[in-house]
Amino acid sequence: MVTRERLPKEKMLRFVVSPDRLVVPDLAEKLPGRGMWLSAKADVIETAQKRGAFARGARGAVTVPADLVAMIDRGLSRRIVELLGFARRAGQTVAGFEKAREWLVSGRAGLIVQASDGSVDERARFVGGRDIPVASPLPGDELGAAFGRDRAVHVAVAKGHLAAAIAVEADRLAGLRQIEGHGVRTKA
Repeated sequence: MVTRERLPKEKMLRFVVSPDRLVVPDLAEKLPGRGMWLSAKADVIETAQKRGAFARGARGAVTVPADLVAMIDRGLSRRIVELLGFARRAGQTVAGFEKAREWLVSGRAGLIVQASDGSVDERARFVGGRDIPVASPLPGDELGAAFGRDRAVHVAVAKGHLAAAIAVEADRLAGLRQIEGHGVRTKA
């Protein structure tokens, strides 16, 4: 629609048009209607807004919220916290240096989520060069919210569907914010 790039679905965001012709980000990819897919990058979304790409994709006049990028940012952050909450309630995640390190060393962890505002050296030391996906999508206070804490810096998520879903959302958020090193990476 804007860049004509063909990317995996996990690197893109879906948008739909509501009955009142408002462009809505469909972060869960479950809303009805013909979807419009864009790269999960702020500059691509802003270009789509400026060039009228949403109207062309929807085949008619639409209203695009002025704060669309900020709206998506909040939505992705909320989805990550919700997914971490689901994982916590299912016993598939732990927070805190000692507990998360135990899961990492034992091989139970499928994803490490670290606070974006945590010390870079401490985050690297925690992973210790292991080949495991690591994401740093949220600051410590937002990460801690999923665990009923004021703050969390290190979180281990068990291998499985929830770890994969959190990794996808963390990548989308990092792409949207265009911040290097905060998406999912395999070497610290």
